[in-house]
Amino acid sequence: MLNRRDLLRGGALAGASLAVPSLAGCGSSSDALTFFFQAAPDEAKVRMQIIQAFARLRPDIKVEVQLSGPDPNQQILTYAAGGKCPDVIMQWESYSHFVELGILENLNPYIDADPTFAARIRDDGEPALYDMFRYRGGQYVLPEQWAGIFLYYNRKLFQEAGVPEPPGSWEKAWTFDQFLSAAQALTKRDRSGDTTQWGFVDAWPVPRYSASIFGMNNGGQWFIPAIDPQRAGIDGDEFIEGFQFYADLSVRHHVAPRASDAEALPSIELFSQGKAAMVLTGHWQYSAMLATPDLDFDIMPLPVGPYGSGAKSDIGTTGIGISAASPRKEQAWEFVKFATGPVGQQAVSESGLFVPVLKSQLNSPAFAKAHSRIRNLGVLTGGPFNSNPIPVSPNWARVDDAFSRASDHILRGAAPATYFKGSVTSHIDDVLRGQL
Repeated sequence: MLNRRDLLRGGALAGASLAVPSLAGCGSSSDALTFFFQAAPDEAKVRMQIIQAFARLRPDIKVEVQLSGPDPNQQILTYAAGGKCPDVIMQWESYSHFVELGILENLNPYIDADPTFAARIRDDGEPALYDMFRYRGGQYVLPEQWAGIFLYYNRKLFQEAGVPEPPGSWEKAWTFDQFLSAAQALTKRDRSGDTTQWGFVDAWPVPRYSASIFGMNNGGQWFIPAIDPQRAGIDGDEFIEGFQFYADLSVRHHVAPRASDAEALPSIELFSQGKAAMVLTGHWQYSAMLATPDLDFDIMPLPVGPYGSGAKSDIGTTGIGISAASPRKEQAWEFVKFATGPVGQQAVSESGLFVPVLKSQLNSPAFAKAHSRIRNLGVLTGGPFNSNPIPVSPNWARVDDAFSRASDHILRGAAPATYFKGSVTSHIDDVLRGQL
């Protein structure tokens, strides 16, 4: 599946224009309900299981699948412009663009009219994941999985280096200093000074987001508020210190490869081949870990800075919504609540491919069985609760472009993180408010 951070950045396509042709006539020409989603083959099988289970319950509602290409955001815009928008649409953190364009239906009236389902998600769902998709008073998407980040670590390399295994819960995490000491002890170099084993690598394709999570784990704020932000918090001292700590791992302490190191293997391969002791990524790489039978790994929360109040991940999540112009909205709602409710979430928990959003499934024997290689299962089951929101803004594409340019100077070591202060943050605030 396309990395969800690419999709967040891909909001540039969704935000490039705030006008599309009329959406009248969206949907297929048949009576079937159309469901648009992106998935790798194994993930598609899980969603097909959900569709098949729905068909057994509601044989009167036929569901047709529309699989996404490599750029789902642009594909949704193309569908909408052509009057062929699917009835049910998979969404990411970039959903607010589609709200502004009038593509997504507000689900609040459907939830309010369905008290049994409303009670279920209120009592069993993790509120922060639903809040991620709540924009300007409307609930436009229901979450189907949590996809936050954490650290995988190689137990064998820890033992060989004599480094004690890290804490395995969000409530008790390493400090920045403890994390750095471990990464230094786990980094190895040959006689010529070339690194043969890295203490830490980052498998996110957007290191500025990783650095921002470190900033938040030091008590800083990225954007304020996170949903529909009005200003950037990147000029705060706590955020700057955490961001700088992440940058220093490569440019100062040399326990991580530089982001520009073109000769290095991809970070996930460095880890799977035993050439890196810790890797920052998410649950979406769990299957890749299982594909290496002799890899003795476990997971741990992110470290906490001196001003942080506890270890946090990010609220990364995917969900599904309904096209505002669908002629089959009631049928679409029946499918959405089924797919995001107990039966759909059970398929998610059993698959081992996703982290469910309902607490009953997070803590189910099926979820534990699908993750038998992980000892610190609490890092996954507690992940949704211990997460900070990712910024959600219809202007995110342009904001992120400005943030990327500023971050690049810091991550390359060309400037300290205090570079964020003054004109940089002022410029980003202007972009955020649509004044540039």
